[in-house]
Amino acid sequence: METLNNSSSRYECLLFDLDDTLYPLSSGLSKACANNIIEYMVQKLGIEENRVVELNQVLYKTYGTSMAGLKAIGYDFDNDDYHRYVHGRLPYKNLKPDPVLRNLLLSLPLRKVVFSNGDKVHVAKALKRLGIEDCFERIISFETLNPKSSEVSCGGSYLPTTPVICKPAKIAFEKAFEIGQIDPHKTLFFDDSMRNIQTGTAMGLHTVLVGKPEKVKGADYALENIHNIKETFKELWSESYKKKSESVNRTRKLC
Repeated sequence: METLNNSSSRYECLLFDLDDTLYPLSSGLSKACANNIIEYMVQKLGIEENRVVELNQVLYKTYGTSMAGLKAIGYDFDNDDYHRYVHGRLPYKNLKPDPVLRNLLLSLPLRKVVFSNGDKVHVAKALKRLGIEDCFERIISFETLNPKSSEVSCGGSYLPTTPVICKPAKIAFEKAFEIGQIDPHKTLFFDDSMRNIQTGTAMGLHTVLVGKPEKVKGADYALENIHNIKETFKELWSESYKKKSESVNRTRKLC
């Protein structure tokens, strides 16, 4: 595990993915989500059962999320209905309060932002179950990247003027930077997806692959678990960061 030891204050913001990053893959939410997506494709969209698993894998690998892929190949469905079906039945009871993570986040003297492909209801539920809903300055979710105001009326129906925007697409990162007022060159980005990490690196972010004990090609750092953040990034708790954070906060209040 590589340790950060630069004595200067390199970072101003910590950007966190949610699913399988702020809570572990072992929670079972990702597996349940994948099953719900397959059910939705069969029950709601009428896709044949014998091809749905393979199609779902292709769409996810190609477009970043199954939803984005389904939209791209022509399926028309309500975004909120999809999220209610796919996320609304997840076993959130598997997520328990995480006081260790809460204390780590609250003690970090930097801006902290969540950047998730999930819808705002899912993000809010997961963060609340973990007991960290008040640890972040901002939440960037599906609705943030895909506001309903971007849809236009056409013959009584609503058609998006752009396809679904989500990680790992560069435009998703660009919008997140703009909305969150984030300088990628001064930001640490934590995500469990290697594709998201690769895009993040290409966009200038300092990247941390979560869920891996050793650094892999394309990521700047690796954490086996988000709880390992302090042992890897001890500098973030240094006095120089505390002073810098206080200065930034005073400046922002004056603006």
